[in-house]
Amino acid sequence: MCGEEHVTSVLRYEAKTEHFSHAYLFTGPRGTGKTTCAKILAKVVNCEHPADGEPCGQCFACRSIDSGTATDVLEMDAASNYGVDYIRDIRDEVSYTPASLKKRVYIIDEVHMLSVSAFNALLKTLEEPPEHVVFILATTELHKLPATIISRCQRFDFRRIKADVIASRLLHIAQVEEMKLDDDAALVIAKQAQGGMRDAISLFELCAAGGHDVTRDRVSDILGLTGIEQLYKTAVAVSRNDTASIFRIIAGVSESSRDISVFWSELISFWRDMLVFKYLPESERAAYLDMTEAEFHLLGDGARRFTSSAITYHFGLMDSALRDMTRLPQTKRLTAELTLIKMADASLADSNDALLVRISSLEEKIMLLESAPFTAKPAAAPAEIPVQTEEEPKPAAVIHDTPAVPQTPAAEMEPVMSLGDVVERLASQNPPCSGFLADCDCFVSSDRMLLVIKCQGDFAKNMLSAESSMQSLRSAFRMCGVIEAAAEIRLETGALPKKRPAIDELTEL
Repeated sequence: MCGEEHVTSVLRYEAKTEHFSHAYLFTGPRGTGKTTCAKILAKVVNCEHPADGEPCGQCFACRSIDSGTATDVLEMDAASNYGVDYIRDIRDEVSYTPASLKKRVYIIDEVHMLSVSAFNALLKTLEEPPEHVVFILATTELHKLPATIISRCQRFDFRRIKADVIASRLLHIAQVEEMKLDDDAALVIAKQAQGGMRDAISLFELCAAGGHDVTRDRVSDILGLTGIEQLYKTAVAVSRNDTASIFRIIAGVSESSRDISVFWSELISFWRDMLVFKYLPESERAAYLDMTEAEFHLLGDGARRFTSSAITYHFGLMDSALRDMTRLPQTKRLTAELTLIKMADASLADSNDALLVRISSLEEKIMLLESAPFTAKPAAAPAEIPVQTEEEPKPAAVIHDTPAVPQTPAAEMEPVMSLGDVVERLASQNPPCSGFLADCDCFVSSDRMLLVIKCQGDFAKNMLSAESSMQSLRSAFRMCGVIEAAAEIRLETGALPKKRPAIDELTEL
């Protein structure tokens, strides 16, 4: 049993003290080990030489249960035997002592399928069974069980197993069976299993069929999956309203062996991950997202391209498109293309969510106008020049002392965390300037009134010092909420060389 320590620890303690309950209820999602745990518990109850709460696996009871020849361990599928007659047979049998083992164990799988009369017949027996009888009930739908049945059992809730636990178990199985399994492939299989160890092992066996080495490409090809790079490229195309790339991406999915519905479900999951990335702090993202460092980089770069209102608007379109694909499979490609185009251009829809996206875009443009320097043109000279009859003394010029900008201590300067967002916005105004800024280190004061940009060399500093570049820099940083409108921008040198990302969307898309 892996990943269910909250269950196994209690059962191991009961085995050590030999204080077993008369009835157990195992509930949880499919493939999380309910039936397996029930069989192990049946072995522990009857084991002749248990060690540290575990069955020895060598005694007569353990070997007979493993081989399926133990007549005192009865496993019944309630999905097939749901009538009251089967429960009556059990009620009549419990009065007899076990034939060869210490206790008679009844394992009833999918117990929620029993009829109402069968539950009523089981109720009294379940409440006060003989000392030599143990009931183990397993179900995936706890809400369908009567409260009278639940209250008479010791309940254990099985949870979905984490992806890293499943991946670690798959690597252990591959090592024992002398099979080749990559770490990335194990993590992909674990994610597709959705918390079920049984499904993960089945997918692993499918991918390893024929003696093939199980790599990430092999898993993606067998299961018809789309890599995160393709999902990221789709997000970039939507953010840029690049309809040509959208058509190319959907055409590539349609012409391959992958199903568009599977690609669409993965795209919805990617949008969900972007929403998690935007809202959760960095310290909590790992608990919700099982990704490598390179995948985190792509996800973060995709998330900064959209506002929260835009992602919410996209979710509505994608959910509606998924229903249309299920109802009309022959129009999957057309539905995917039209939906992505609507996502890229909110002006094509008149819903409230689309209007919110357009309002958000207008707010950014207004902020751009507020942050840009504005110089009023002088008024035109009058047509007639007035005649000055008397020389009037000119007033002396008044010189106002402009207070100097206070120097902010270095300890109060913080690195700009949203620099990638600034570079993306700057690319639409001044592409050369965005290229230089991407290699810089930027720091902002706590009051957002001072921005220090450290360039990698004098050439980059000179290029960013131009008047047009400074205007674009101020606008981009202001739109991203990094600085205030009257903030001071300083240019310095001494930035460290940057490590290039795993994928460059400007050249790969």
